[in-house]
Amino acid sequence: MKLKIPPVVVTFVFGLFMYALATFLPVGYFEFFGRLFLVYLATFGALTLGILAVWKFFKAKTTINPATPKNTSQLVTRGVYRYSRNPMYLALLLVLIGWGLWLGNAFNSLILAGFVGYMNKFQIIPEEQILIQLFGKPYQKYLTEVRRWF
Repeated sequence: MKLKIPPVVVTFVFGLFMYALATFLPVGYFEFFGRLFLVYLATFGALTLGILAVWKFFKAKTTINPATPKNTSQLVTRGVYRYSRNPMYLALLLVLIGWGLWLGNAFNSLILAGFVGYMNKFQIIPEEQILIQLFGKPYQKYLTEVRRWF
């Protein structure tokens, strides 16, 4: 791994950046009908997706610790992993989307893009390289069949 910062901590830090931006930037505030509904929908979606993703790992008896992908014992490709290679990280992104909608500042979308870029570079790509070494062709096939995020 290039960095060993847990993804939950990364999410929290990006959430703090979003809060600071919404608090101190005097422009970009938005309000629209249904905004709170979307906050709840994103939060519910994040919880559901996160629980389903973690459950699949527990069921396969493999590690959910992103700092130790070398300890992965099984390639999980069923359930939510048929649609996203990284549903746990997608759940964290949904948490940040809900948070951004709650804060109501349009410029937070830039921070969301930064989160995706950061996770791709420092978490997901290094994990993929390790998983290619561990699982070889079956994982390479999975990479071509399932999208990274959604």
